[in-house]
Amino acid sequence: MNLSFNLRIAEGYKSNSQIARVLTENWVLCNSYCPNCGTIPLTDFDNNKPVADFYCQSCTEEFELKSKGGKLTNKITDGAYSTMIERINSVNNPNFFFLTYSEKWTVENFLIIPKQFFTEEIIIKRPPLAPTAKRAGWVGCCIDISKVAETGKVFLVKNSTIIDRDIVSQSFKKTLFLRQQSKESKGWIIDVMKCVDEIRTDEFELDEVYSFEKRLKLKYPNNNFIKDKIRQQLQVLRDKGIIEFVGRGKYKKIKYEYI
Repeated sequence: MNLSFNLRIAEGYKSNSQIARVLTENWVLCNSYCPNCGTIPLTDFDNNKPVADFYCQSCTEEFELKSKGGKLTNKITDGAYSTMIERINSVNNPNFFFLTYSEKWTVENFLIIPKQFFTEEIIIKRPPLAPTAKRAGWVGCCIDISKVAETGKVFLVKNSTIIDRDIVSQSFKKTLFLRQQSKESKGWIIDVMKCVDEIRTDEFELDEVYSFEKRLKLKYPNNNFIKDKIRQQLQVLRDKGIIEFVGRGKYKKIKYEYI
């Protein structure tokens, strides 16, 4: 994987946005791979799709690329809100690649958020464009990746360091089971994942997760057995190798050493 962009392919372009689009899309095509099955290279769609840019010919996973210069931020500007909401609720919603690059046109961060982590909660509606705007009334959106569980952020490149492909593949596949869950079941599992993320230590106790009971009750007001649901989701996360049961109400987060 070469972290430098091929600047020659951008010759003739004058717009910074066009240059960035050409360079980043070319870089993905020449350097990336499918984190699901390992196929190289990915293929770009012949026609513009509302949300997807690339796909894997072997396993048919689809990918949308979002890129920006500078640091990786929590909120990523996206397109039309209605289109995004429609797509993430569809059967073939895409996985998302996020790429950041330096002033020297080199990749600094490249990560994938698998599609099962895309919920309406992380899609932030932007105010409609003013009546005087060319597209008056158009409503865009942002993707707030701070609302994504850490397990759902799989780095292929982190801080200019290339991550081992086996680690990428294991991290990506570990949460594929969420795709087979009902919307409510998936929501519970992800919400408990995020509660665990907020516990700063790698080892934690059941009571620490119980401390999020009030928050979860606000989101699931019709459930009168919040603690039971918490224990149930922790068991799922244990069975899927996302956390480890240490014993006597104690758990440990399982983390890959990316760097």
